[in-house]
Amino acid sequence: AGASSGVCQALMDTLADMGADRSRLRALRNGVDLQLFKPEDRIAARQRLQLATDARYLISVGHLIERKGHHIAIDALPSLPDVHLLVVGDGPDRAALQAQAQRLGVSDRVRFTGVVAQTELPWWYSAADALVLCSSREGWANVLLEAMACGTPVLATRIWGTPEVVTGRTAGRLLEDRRATALVGAWNALASDTPTRGETRRHAELFSW
Repeated sequence: AGASSGVCQALMDTLADMGADRSRLRALRNGVDLQLFKPEDRIAARQRLQLATDARYLISVGHLIERKGHHIAIDALPSLPDVHLLVVGDGPDRAALQAQAQRLGVSDRVRFTGVVAQTELPWWYSAADALVLCSSREGWANVLLEAMACGTPVLATRIWGTPEVVTGRTAGRLLEDRRATALVGAWNALASDTPTRGETRRHAELFSW
């Protein structure tokens, strides 16, 4: 039999636990386009996107479905009164997420952008203070590397390949569980010890194409 490959070591370990020959398993991780995804001036990015220049922003990027965890980011906002949330993407849960924000009284701090062209994404990442990814399943999430390549640290659930990307403070923080309280804790930890944008960019450069 030939070798098998996957996007993260966690997936390969699971296959080995299921009986696959570990010597024939290879993790071939995704890289990031460091030419497209690069830091833009944060104030300029916010002005370009019509965002407040003096606010704090989290950004959650991905298809609007339960698995991506946008609802967890919205759930955290009542405990983060000075933080705004940018939800980038579209999908079947959009109306439910908007209703959730309304119900929690945070709709004035949540902006739903719809789908954004890939060439525009660096401006959105650069405008944010941190990317949040509260997924229940992710093999190797490209958005993590894209955000970090733009100098934006990440807050992400500790699942599958994510701990292989978020390996230290310069990358961001891992959530202890998939709940809003864990996201609030991760944000507070990041805010008390925030890496420079250059440090986060250099971490992403470890994953170049």
